[in-house]
Amino acid sequence: MSERDRPLAGRICLVAGASRGLGRGIARALGEAGATVIVTGRSSEAGPRTDQRQETFEDAAREVEAAGGKGHPYRCDHTNEREVDGLVSWCLRRFGRLDGVVDAVWGGNEGYDGERYPDGSAFGAPFWRRPVARLGQSFESGVYAQLLLARAVAPAMVQMRKGLIVTVGFDTSGGYLGDVVYDLAQAAMHRLTLAMGHELKPFGVTALGLSPGHVLTERVRDAGLGTEASETPAYAGRAVAALLADTAVARHAGQVLHVADLARDYGFTDRDGCQPERFSIPS
Repeated sequence: MSERDRPLAGRICLVAGASRGLGRGIARALGEAGATVIVTGRSSEAGPRTDQRQETFEDAAREVEAAGGKGHPYRCDHTNEREVDGLVSWCLRRFGRLDGVVDAVWGGNEGYDGERYPDGSAFGAPFWRRPVARLGQSFESGVYAQLLLARAVAPAMVQMRKGLIVTVGFDTSGGYLGDVVYDLAQAAMHRLTLAMGHELKPFGVTALGLSPGHVLTERVRDAGLGTEASETPAYAGRAVAALLADTAVARHAGQVLHVADLARDYGFTDRDGCQPERFSIPS
């Protein structure tokens, strides 16, 4: 395989929240581009799995290897500061640096069966019928987890004066996302990305947000919503690979970028060779 086919050969990347879903697809795509990928999550072959699901981060690391990269599994609860700091310390000891970090951690849908959450509320229920405790869980597994990881990796990147941090979430700039808890958590995540982009840019480090469409994840498939999905996790993965290979990526600092827009800018496609359009949550 030529260097052109492996633009990320020699790059060291970390994908957080890669046991399944978008994180798993992103890790695989980085492997296809030749990267070394540290794959993290909580669902392990040797221990508990979130929502008793079958997917594990060890499986995801093997997919990276099968795709042509180098996969390294690492168990981490990204809402635990000590575990996150330990993960980053291990990465720096083992590899000496981190070129790209992708945060796809999101536990806001844990326990959701496609209709209701464990507390009995439904997605999109009026705010006065949504238990407030759900908001705390979404903030902890979203914006708090993103801040913990970025805070742990930033010093090494600042010292190197280079690096890319990508946070994954659904863009809120187009309007209300249809559920008060989901909307607030996503908006806070993107506000954090804006702040990180502003503060890291003078040091040569770029932080940006990535907004996918309606992705065919394992949860979506198992909930019987596969026909409604607009794209596969590979689409977002190829977007991240393109951003990591872009020497002028700093122009995007602090912005939330849509996978569909990046596909047209960089010329990549989803697995079926198509370029799905932007997805908007129906009003």
